[in-house]
Order: sequence, then structure tokens, then C-alpha cells
Amino acid sequence: MQKKMTKIILNTIKVLVTIGGIVYIFKKVPFSEAIGNWTQATWPWLAIILFLTVILMAIQANRWRGLLLDDGKKIKFRTFYAYIALGYFFNNLLPSGFGGDAVKTIAFGKRFGNTANSVAAIVISRVMGLLAMFLSFFAALPWVASHYDIPTIYTATVSIIAILAIAVIFGGLFLDKVKIPTSLESRFPSLKKLQDAFAIYRSHKKAFMLSGLDSIWLQLVTIVIHYAYFRAMGIEVNIAIITVFTTIMVTFTMLPISINGIGIRENVQVSLYTGLLGLPADVVLASTLLSYLPLLFQALQGGIVFATLKGRK
Repeated sequence: MQKKMTKIILNTIKVLVTIGGIVYIFKKVPFSEAIGNWTQATWPWLAIILFLTVILMAIQANRWRGLLLDDGKKIKFRTFYAYIALGYFFNNLLPSGFGGDAVKTIAFGKRFGNTANSVAAIVISRVMGLLAMFLSFFAALPWVASHYDIPTIYTATVSIIAILAIAVIFGGLFLDKVKIPTSLESRFPSLKKLQDAFAIYRSHKKAFMLSGLDSIWLQLVTIVIHYAYFRAMGIEVNIAIITVFTTIMVTFTMLPISINGIGIRENVQVSLYTGLLGLPADVVLASTLLSYLPLLFQALQGGIVFATLKGRK
């Protein structure tokens, strides 16, 4: 009962933070004023963004397939792409950006009978993606920090999450060294399988390193997409600034304080690009709102996959 009440309270807080963030930003910058920055010149850039979104999903699929080692080679690439899309579909339905990962992993595991390895591969994929993002952040930070006074709360939060990501990677690789209590193992027999699934990457360094390379490609594509959001508004922003500011924004949207980062994303973007760079708030908000269209594009693909899978039952 207490656990259920805690969950209700936390979800209520998320809803309030999300609504509060949306109300605050649109009181500051009216929605119509922001959308007014979408012009005919926006649509060619949107087409480029959607194309890059497909590339991004393909790299994610390839990384997942590679981390499943020999099992991954037996399954067609398009299957991995389909389940990546399925994850995005549920990301938009569930109150957490990681909810889609759980759904696609379980669905994939049930279909191909490899849930433990699939979970391990997805966790490693996620964390490697974060490490690539943080690597680019710390590479670009010295130049950006020398030109702009970035609030400590932003850099400190990114640094803490980066440390946690590193801990998860190394903790996962050596998880088999930890003895699971017998009582816990008897209640959750899948824990031992998960331990072994993580530890297997110690003897598959090539697959592990290739997943890191895919993660770097993913980060580069992500940076270009965020660059394109501003070009769609007729503004050019330095790539180093986009690298640092995008990492800050993504880090804060990952925090479990709102529904999928909605309300947080918009306010952090305006805080950074308007507060530090002096860009017009309506233009910054317009570029941020444009970023929801690729999310809908991903969800649409996932919806088609979901309908197809349901039709097979």
C-alpha cells in the first residue's frame, strides 16, 4: 500500500512539474509566437532531419545487433530496426523515456528467447551512448566555458551523471564477481543470467569497442540534427555550443522529475540559448518544438510495427 502511494505521489509530482514547465514557458513566449518562426525554409531542413533520424535509428539497431554477438547475426537487421521503432512508440506512451527500452527488450526476448542477453545489450547500448555524449561534452566544454558563463548546476549535474554512467559500465562488466545472496537468487533466478550476460563482454572486446564506435557515430548524428533545428529557423549556432548545450538539455530531461522531459526541455533550452547566447526566446522555443516532429516520426514507425506484431497473434 505504501509503495503504491509513493508511486502515486511521484507521478503526481511529475505531472505538476510538466504542466508547470509548459505553462511557464508559454506564458513567457506564446505558442503562436514561437510557431510563427516556422516558415517555408523550415521544411527542407525538416526533411533532412527526418532522414538523419532514420540513420540514427539504423545505427542504434546495428549497435544492439552487434552486442547480441552470435545471436544477433542470426536475426535480420530490419528486425532490430523494427524493435528500435517499437521502443520509440512506447517512449511516447509511457511516462519515462526508458519505458520503451523495457517494452522492446521484453518483446524481443519473448520472441527470440534471449531476454537476459537482450537486457544486457540494451543497458550497455544506453550507457555507451551516454558515455559518447559526455565525451563530446567534455571535449567541447573548455572552449564554450571560456566564452560563456555556464551555471554550475548544469555542469555539476552532467558530471555526476557521467560518473554514474562509467560506474554502470564497469560495474556491469564485473557484475559476475558479486555473489548474489541465495535467498535473492531463489526469488529472482533471472539475476544470475543477467550477471553472466553482462560479464560476457569482457571476453568480447571487439563487439564492446564496436558498440562504442556506433555510439560515437550516434552522437555525431545527434549533434548535426540539433544544428539543423536552428538552421531550420534561419540561425547558425556554433557546433561546440550545440554539443555542450544539447548534453545539458538531454541530461536534465533524463532526470525523473517530469513526463519524458516535457516542460524541462523547453525551459533549459531557452535558459541556455537565450540566457547565455542572447538568441530570441521565440526562435529557441520554435527550434525546440520542431524537435517533437522527429519523435512523432519515430513513434509512427513504432506504431506500424506494434500493429503488425499484434496482427500476427
